[in-house]
Amino acid sequence: MTGAIVLIIVVVLAALVITGGSAFRVIRQYERGVVLRLGRLNGSARAPGLTTIVPFVDRLHKVNMQIVTLPIPGQEGITRDNVTVRVDAVVYFKVVDPISAVVEVEDYRFAVSQMAQTSLRSIIGKSDLDDLLSNREKLNQGLELMIDSPAVGWGVQIDRVEIKDVSLPDTMKRSMARQAEANRERRARVINADAELQASKRLSEAAQQMSSQPSALQLRLLQTITAVAAEKNSTLVLPFPVELLRFLERAQQPGSSDGQDAPAALTDGKAPAAGPAGEDRTPAAGSEGDGGQRRSAPPDSPGASPDLPLPPDPAVEAREAVRHTTDVT
Repeated sequence: MTGAIVLIIVVVLAALVITGGSAFRVIRQYERGVVLRLGRLNGSARAPGLTTIVPFVDRLHKVNMQIVTLPIPGQEGITRDNVTVRVDAVVYFKVVDPISAVVEVEDYRFAVSQMAQTSLRSIIGKSDLDDLLSNREKLNQGLELMIDSPAVGWGVQIDRVEIKDVSLPDTMKRSMARQAEANRERRARVINADAELQASKRLSEAAQQMSSQPSALQLRLLQTITAVAAEKNSTLVLPFPVELLRFLERAQQPGSSDGQDAPAALTDGKAPAAGPAGEDRTPAAGSEGDGGQRRSAPPDSPGASPDLPLPPDPAVEAREAVRHTTDVT
């Protein structure tokens, strides 16, 4: 009899310990507790720390108040300019009203996820491809407003929404690559044309400066020879004297003496005198070695004119100078 009483006492004490242990709950700092007594809300949200509930009567729901990072799966859609894209994003939100998060919605995480996916599809259909690629900040703000409107009634606040990646078809990527390459080529041609224009202006100024200083052209020729010689190739450069070219140019100018005035100087405007036998006393033309000059008649010949010095023929001197330069080369 005594043993049975002791056993009953032990069972009762164990039941009291188990019941008392289940009556005490610990709520962490980043959590809030919502108590439902017999299915009805009991008071306000419980603060962090040690709290008590009635066993088998109350039910405690702990709600996390931290910021939750929720990735949105990639959503395929057609943009307003008929381009098929795949966009994925991420949503940052937190619970600001734990009672509404427990009472107003069954699973606030799942609800926010589904709302974010539908809003992302809607944003894709309303936007152009260029906006998805370059104007993401505006799209993020619009997506945040679309998700935050229904989430307010769930006790959830949307902190931020970001579009992570926009996947394009391979054909569209190749088209955009060709477009970017064409744009780069256009800019390169414009820059090259501007450089040619500026260089032509500088070359025109340099030409005017060299024309005022004849020696500058010869110095430029020597610089070119130095630049070519530095390459150490098999090209042979034979510079032609600039002074000789100018001499030939002056010799070919109209009005210059070309040897036709010599007969007028010899005869002094008169016909050549004839000898006793009717021979022509006109001086014969000299040989090639005499420089092309005419010889005067002997001084003791009848009717001979006095010896007159003949001017040098510029054309003959030019030919001799060219021949001499060729022989030296």
